[in-house]
Amino acid sequence: MTAAPVAGRADARRNRDLVLRTAMRVIAEEGLQASLGRIAQRAGVGAGTVYRHFPSKDILVEAVLAEHLEVLVAAARRWSARAAPGEALFGFLLEVIEKSADRQHVCDALTDDRSWPRAVLTPAVQRFHQALERLMHDAKQAGAIRADVRVDDLSAIAVGGVALRSAHRDPARGARLVRLLLDGLRARPVTKPASLRDAPALPGHETAAPRRCGECGAPLPVRATGRPPRFCGPTCRQRAHRRSLAG
Repeated sequence: MTAAPVAGRADARRNRDLVLRTAMRVIAEEGLQASLGRIAQRAGVGAGTVYRHFPSKDILVEAVLAEHLEVLVAAARRWSARAAPGEALFGFLLEVIEKSADRQHVCDALTDDRSWPRAVLTPAVQRFHQALERLMHDAKQAGAIRADVRVDDLSAIAVGGVALRSAHRDPARGARLVRLLLDGLRARPVTKPASLRDAPALPGHETAAPRRCGECGAPLPVRATGRPPRFCGPTCRQRAHRRSLAG
């Protein structure tokens, strides 16, 4: 007695998933102007089936956007499980950019100002930001990214990366520019500035190596100003001059 209702619910779920997957493809290819009738035709179902699951186009588009974000949340979990924290974050950001670039219309809809029915989309956005924040936190703990990076910075960089990737005619060049963009997030090793490493020793500096005469090797006096001496006196200077002439 219960077999028919259970089978009916399974068929309904399959039809809903079919319509949703088809809508994702059609919107990615044709943009948000694609009609529900067009989506029903591509899915091979009647318009009534589409309207039964998605009573309006806005509700269908919201479901498409939420599904896109859920796919990215699942990707974040995979990266976290299989890679070191820094590699996980950068790998995930690259995957977000690549998948969103292939679905430019979907990405545009996510950043649009349209007022979607938020019942489905809002929790999906929250789950995406939580997944991104976890990856960012782990990367910071590992010292893989800058300490001043925030999760909204990462979201903005992902959106910018999609635009950069999509705008370049050469996909390989576009991907390289995206990697250069992401490299700006990496933590840099702290090094002593070159001006400090190469500065001449000051008088009285205990660790400064003394300069020596280029002829006899005797220690040379350190001057606070002017060019540092090369020889200890006129004798060594003349001896070096004669040797250079003889050579």
